[in-house]
Amino acid sequence: MSLRDDLKTVLDADDDLMEIITGGVYINISELSRQSAPGAFDADSEIKPTILIKEGNEVPRGPYSRSVQTSLTLYFYQRVGYDSIDAAMNIVLNLLHEQKIGEGTWQILYDGRMLDNRLGDIRDVALDCSMGVERFRAMRMK
Repeated sequence: MSLRDDLKTVLDADDDLMEIITGGVYINISELSRQSAPGAFDADSEIKPTILIKEGNEVPRGPYSRSVQTSLTLYFYQRVGYDSIDAAMNIVLNLLHEQKIGEGTWQILYDGRMLDNRLGDIRDVALDCSMGVERFRAMRMK
């Protein structure tokens, strides 16, 4: 299994998170759409609270010659407001930070979150919904 698969498995297994994230957790797609993630949308084609996990580049980083850091970005969506996003981000932080998840991973470290920018709250313009971003890095053996 890939690191994305392992993360999805951990998030899907948490009942408190899944009560909030009714649209599900998605991997292996570049963006949420009604075609790529139909379960993320309700009967009116509106986005449900959903998480999209994207795995970034591996960067060589000690302590060993085969050590790497892999960036992880989790995108949180909900139609209006940020109550589900805020609650889900807090749960995900507690599930992932300083944890060993997946084979060859020493630990996953929290790397920050973004809920707003200088212009106001973050929105996904294409989906016309609220969005939050949480970043982690996985310390792994290559």
